[in-house]
Amino acid sequence: MSTDTGLFPPTITDALRARRLLAAHLPPTPMWSYPALYATTGAHVLVKHENVQPTGAFKVRGGLTLLAGMTPDERARGVLGYSTGNHAQSLAYAAAHFGAPCVIVMPEDPNPAKAAAVRARGAELIEHGADLEAARDHAAKIAAERGMRLVSAADEPELIAGVATAYLEVFERAPDLDAVVVPIGGGSGAAAACLVAAAVAPGCQVIGVQSAASPAAHDSWRGGRLVARANRTRVEGVATGCGFELTQRMLRPGLADFVLVEDEAIAAAQWLLMRDAHTLAEGAGAAALAAVLADPERFAGRRVAVMCSGGNASEREIRACTAR
Repeated sequence: MSTDTGLFPPTITDALRARRLLAAHLPPTPMWSYPALYATTGAHVLVKHENVQPTGAFKVRGGLTLLAGMTPDERARGVLGYSTGNHAQSLAYAAAHFGAPCVIVMPEDPNPAKAAAVRARGAELIEHGADLEAARDHAAKIAAERGMRLVSAADEPELIAGVATAYLEVFERAPDLDAVVVPIGGGSGAAAACLVAAAVAPGCQVIGVQSAASPAAHDSWRGGRLVARANRTRVEGVATGCGFELTQRMLRPGLADFVLVEDEAIAAAQWLLMRDAHTLAEGAGAAALAAVLADPERFAGRRVAVMCSGGNASEREIRACTAR
């Protein structure tokens, strides 16, 4: 699979501009260490709490940045996104803030909490297809019919620049990190981490993590070209069946490593975050900690930031965590 978006990656200057823009909308999110996590992992783990954003996930930074940069005429035509949930909430939140129409296409039978949140913010929600790729194709068709701005889940420089503000906060709080571990679905978060680390913390390794049940981004990075793979993970925030061109272009030189973890390991990390860090994380939000737990020798004694990318866990996930 090969494609070229023709888009240019954002720069650190774009990230700094996004930080100035977002300062009026979003306060910095906390990053805390927890003695119980140190005892479990053997690493000096710092949890970056993007789960406390108003949409419950980091992507709101990108949605606001993108909508702020659109002209009034572009906003009047509206935005249309495809997503398993957090990108959808980001667009719905930003569209409501700027008074723009918003349509979201989700795969059928979505996370009920995320679907309800999208509707509550005034967006039109359409359920279509068995996976994100089918939702993407349907979204492109509707956008063309309605003349709306189709917003990719990852191939958007403005989204990456907005998300990069989270990593500016990470390195301001902990400039001496040895590693930052980031969950990867489309890759906007990890691409943003690579951008910021290269500029302000070149000695820090950026390590990506994805579910072994949906390894498209991982395999695209390993092979140096975009590939499609079976998309079977239960962890919706990392459930992508193909690589994204723009983010992969940034990940190839920026990631120190890219690892895979099992869904069950992610579920175990969700429980540890709940028990030891008093933190409700959705699956993707626990994937970074799962990667640390899976390789204790690699991270032992090191200062490691793990990105808790979101807290939009379904009732099923929460019940499963408490049952553990």
